[in-house]
Amino acid sequence: MKLLIEPVPKPRMTRRDKWAERPCVVKYYQFKDELNLLWGNREIEQSCHLIFHLPMPDSWSKKKKAEMLGRPHQQKPDIDNLIKAFFDCLLVEDSHIYDVRGTKYWSDAGSIEVTYI
Repeated sequence: MKLLIEPVPKPRMTRRDKWAERPCVVKYYQFKDELNLLWGNREIEQSCHLIFHLPMPDSWSKKKKAEMLGRPHQQKPDIDNLIKAFFDCLLVEDSHIYDVRGTKYWSDAGSIEVTYI
């Protein structure tokens, strides 16, 4: 299943974020709301592969974008924070998940692919 949504990492939150909203926290909650709408009430199986397609910066030249399209994304955000954000948005309790594989690639537009292992 492919979800057309730009992946957002899980930010480190503090008590202060309840009243002094940082941009990263606001962006995370917007991501959470949109992801829940896209996902609906589907179940998540116990073993899955998450493929994150992260958009290339607008500041890159067309040549660099063509060169990097589909290549592994080896910068921030970290893969573990992307996976954590995905599961925290969709599940209250994710202890039943026993096998997760995460991959991230450069892309023209952000999306998340979910396949079951």
